[in-house]
Formats: sequence, C-alpha cells, structure tokens
Amino acid sequence: MIPRLHYKIAALFLKQSHAVISINFVRSLSYQTTRSQTKTSTIRIRRMGDPAEENKGIEQFNKRFLDCAATGDLNTLNALIGAVDVDFKSDRGWTALMFAARNGHTSVISLLIEKNCDINAMNASGQTALDIAHFWNHTEAAKLLSRQRKDVAFEQIHNYYSLNPLYRASDIRKDKDALLKAQSNESTKFIIFSNRLPFLINGGGSKTKFKFATFTCSQLPDSCFDDNATIVFLGFETWDPDSSAWFAVEIGNETISSLKEHYPNGDFLTPFPVTMQMEPTHAGIFAEAHSILCWLDRYKFCPTCGSRNKVVEGGYKQVCTDKECSSHKGVHNTCYPRVDPSLIMLVVSPDQKRCLLGRGKRHPAKMYSCLAGFMEPGECIEDTCRREVEEESGVKIGRVDYHSSQPWPFPATLMLGCVAHARTDKITIDKEELEDARWFSRAEVSQMLAKQHPDGIFVPPAEAIAHQLIKSWISSSSSNL
Repeated sequence: MIPRLHYKIAALFLKQSHAVISINFVRSLSYQTTRSQTKTSTIRIRRMGDPAEENKGIEQFNKRFLDCAATGDLNTLNALIGAVDVDFKSDRGWTALMFAARNGHTSVISLLIEKNCDINAMNASGQTALDIAHFWNHTEAAKLLSRQRKDVAFEQIHNYYSLNPLYRASDIRKDKDALLKAQSNESTKFIIFSNRLPFLINGGGSKTKFKFATFTCSQLPDSCFDDNATIVFLGFETWDPDSSAWFAVEIGNETISSLKEHYPNGDFLTPFPVTMQMEPTHAGIFAEAHSILCWLDRYKFCPTCGSRNKVVEGGYKQVCTDKECSSHKGVHNTCYPRVDPSLIMLVVSPDQKRCLLGRGKRHPAKMYSCLAGFMEPGECIEDTCRREVEEESGVKIGRVDYHSSQPWPFPATLMLGCVAHARTDKITIDKEELEDARWFSRAEVSQMLAKQHPDGIFVPPAEAIAHQLIKSWISSSSSNL
C-alpha cells in the first residue's frame, strides 16, 4: 500500500507510471494504479489545508492533462479523466481536444469526444479543434471532428434547465387513485423543498457540484402526505406508467430531521446560482418543480373573486372554492401555471462582422451579454425583438431569426433566443436599462468567450442561453475571423 501523498508527489508519481484513476474530488482522491499489468496499488490523497497548495496541485493535473493530449499519451490521459475538466483551457484558451487536433492524435480525439468534450469550443483566436486540424493538414483528425460536428449540428439544441428527462404524463394528473398509488410505491422518488429552497447534496463532479437528494415514501414523515401538504407530480422516468414516478414536496418551515439522517451533508440552498451547477438533468427537473411550487405559493387565492384556491391535478391546476365564481365558467388561464415569455437576442451588425452586447446594471463587473426584454400583450416575437433593441440601444432591427429557447425558473420565464439583424449601427443607450452597449468584433468576442480579452471583459457562462447565442454566431463564422 502506498502511503498518503500530497498533490506534488502525486503529480510526480503520475509522470512515472501508467495509471487508471478513479477520483472523488470532494474530500479525498482515490487513485488505483496499475504498473505494467502487475499488482494494483491505491493512493489516497487528502486535500491540503493550504488553499494555495491545493490550487497548485489542481493546476499540475490540468497541465499534465493538456500535455498528454499534445503528446498522444492515451493511457495517462484516460487515467486523468475524472480528475480534471475535459474542457479545461490553457492560458490561450486551448483545450485538450485542440492540442490533439494540432498534432493529429485521432485516438485521443476519439476518447475526448466519447467523454463528451465540447467540440465547438474556441480558443482566444476564435479557432475550434476542427479549424486547427485543417490548418495543420491533419486530414484524418479533421474528418473525425467534421463528422462529429455535423452530428451535433443535426441535433436539436437543448439549453441548460431544458434537459428534464421525465415523461410528464399529463393524463395521469387527473387520476387521483393513480397518483396516490404512485406516492405509496417504494420505487417513487421524492425531492424536497422548504420555502422553495431545494434540498441538495454534492454532485460528485468538477462541473456538477450539486444534485437532488431523493427519498422514498417510507423515508418521509406522514406530515408530508396529509391534506395540507403541497405535493407536485413531476412525471415518470419513462413513458411506461409502471416506471418510477417523481414528486416534489414543499415542507414550508417544518424541520425534518430525517432528511439529515439519510443525507448528513445535504442542505436547503438558495436556488440561484447554485442550480446552475447541478447535474443537467436534475437542473431540468428543478426547473419544472420550482416553477410550479412558486406558482402555487403566489396564487393561493382566486384572482377573480379572492376566495381560497384548491390544488388539483397533481399540482398543475388550481380551482376556486367558491362554486359561484365566474372562473368556473369557460377556460381561464388563471387556473393553470403561469409562464412569462421574454426575448433575448444577439444583434448582428449590417456588415455581419460585429455583434451588439450590453451591460445591465445588475450584471457582474465586466460582463457583457445579449439584450433582452419581456413580450407585451398582442405582440409577436419579431416585434418584441425590434422594440426592445431599439428602446435599449437605439439600433433598428430588420430580419429576426429564431435560435432556441431556455426555461428560466426564477420563477417561470421562458427565454426565446433570437438572432436579430441590424439595419442601423448608431447606438443611443437607455441609461435606465443599460450601463453600456457597444459593438464587438468577432475576434474580441472570441477572446471574451475564452476569457482572454485584454480588458478582462467576458460573456455569461455556458449555462446561459446568451452564451449559446454568442457562441453559435462565432462558430458559424469562425473561418472568416
């Protein structure tokens, strides 16, 4: 058994051995190493008390990972996956995939693609791995990347918070007996909220820091299932009604010690920005659950007559308890969960060489993003886009192209992403809406995406639809930088 080592020693060990590594990067790291197919040893490395030393150790792993991609050291690279972010970037924004493409290492490229690396990532010069492979005449590497890129382009775009894997089974919502049966099934999973704060546990990954703690019905107290409890049916894991069901339970101010008994390290956390670091499918489930729970909390009384509302259909409908209320006649949208549509748009200059980005008053320092605004009654998507851009920046818009959408569950907004083509480029800023707005060249935006801009300015993270709008524009024109 190899004794406990510090990061620096571990990094040296990795340089001298071929390793197959299994890592839980929370409190300790476990390494299983195999030397020339002989006896397996285990190294356990505790985090050091000094944060500077910890960061230095992580930097060494990241550097080793990029080195292996550049040299084609497939075994060690595969060993390091799990300890590092496969999309980690060097100082100039180069990823492991880019280094592999630069040197034509097709086996490394295949492995990184298998591990779901971002093939459309760009360095500070606006180059993707495919661009780099083409530049250095690595034909096989370029074919491999081109084929994968086409596959990705063909797929429907799914933004963060939209990757909910559950089959919602809306037909089951009206069946009280079916819902009660599902609640009592031991295979059913319950996620818990307290005043709309989700109970989360460690996600076990470098990117996915959080995920839901799931409970069975027998692990929850009876108070979670009484007549006053708020339970929302979220759906089944597959289209088969015999598959596991998921429910969200709101416990209010009630303290349930049993939660900590099952998950000692779990806690109720403020949703934003924590949920942007969740396992993506759990983030999608959160979007559904949180939006419904917020609606149920905010609309406890009938907006027509003021009487108390009653929750029905698994949490997806509220009906007025006053039988004489006019809301019982006809179809009323007040009975169903509210969704507020808003527009977010990347504005492209008339010459197609620049895009317009702005700084809101509440944005983090030095962050620029797409312009955005809510739709008004009787307004179409295109007109909302034209009105909002002109109101905030003075720029007039012609054609508007739809890109993709993103649920934004704070509490229940649907972001409709568009690319807006400007007819003018003179900027007149509405100081009540924006601190600043300016045109950025493709080269500058590439630097901002790679966090390599000389002025330190940057764009929103990959989990935001604004990032995807900006990235798609750069990717579609990367060869023209």
